[in-house]
Amino acid sequence: MRLLTFHRDGDLRIGLREADEVIELAADDLNGLLSMTTAEIGRLATGDRVAAAGLRLGPCVPRPPKIVCIGLNYRRHAEEAGMPVPTSPILFSKFGNALAASGDDVPLPPGVAEQYDYEAELGVVIGRTTRNVGEADALDHVWGYCNCNDVSARDLQFRSTQWLLGKTLDRFLPAGPDLVSADEAGDPQAMRITCTVNGDMRQDSNTADMIFGVAEIVSYVSRHFTLEAGDLIATGTPEGVAQGRADKRWLVPGDEVVVEVGGLGRLTNRMS
Repeated sequence: MRLLTFHRDGDLRIGLREADEVIELAADDLNGLLSMTTAEIGRLATGDRVAAAGLRLGPCVPRPPKIVCIGLNYRRHAEEAGMPVPTSPILFSKFGNALAASGDDVPLPPGVAEQYDYEAELGVVIGRTTRNVGEADALDHVWGYCNCNDVSARDLQFRSTQWLLGKTLDRFLPAGPDLVSADEAGDPQAMRITCTVNGDMRQDSNTADMIFGVAEIVSYVSRHFTLEAGDLIATGTPEGVAQGRADKRWLVPGDEVVVEVGGLGRLTNRMS
């Protein structure tokens, strides 16, 4: 099952993607749907059927209660950053203002920073209240997955020991185009993950290179604070970011960035 949000008549609607069409759901709270089975959600697909092409999308998870991000979670990315492989997950957060949809422009504000970077990531969306879950059962609490781009301003990120400032500028977390159910997405530790900038391949790896897999991350986070339906976890980026390249090819206005993880679709954004 593939869920998405789209703009129509001044509202953000929830839709079910079927091939080249989208069926509007009789629901207005995506987080509330995530505790339901896919069959139950499917029965809510009673609205208009419209062509997917041309829709203005919203973030596939428009109102996550929490956005939790994992830093340095790929072995080869830690190596390119010249940093030791973490012995436990590194957590930081983004805020709701950072969310953007596939197709949205992402502003790179002049005079605020210069070192704008891309980070292709697998996003994990929680389906129900999760507290102290064991690793063996953790994936049962995941509703589905999406593409994310953890856009980062490196000169702000490393201005202090806290990464927040460089991570949560407006629209610095595009997510989508779809939220794909776990049963359709497949094994989260066996997904190719790529990022292109203007058609140039910058990142090309596999989620198998994660230091901490999805089940371990969900279990670890839930031991420290409760996860809720709709929470979004961005699980880290592989090697190939601009910061780790010898040529330091930072993003500039006009660049088009495309992120693809497994079969989750194409997340496309232009920098502005």
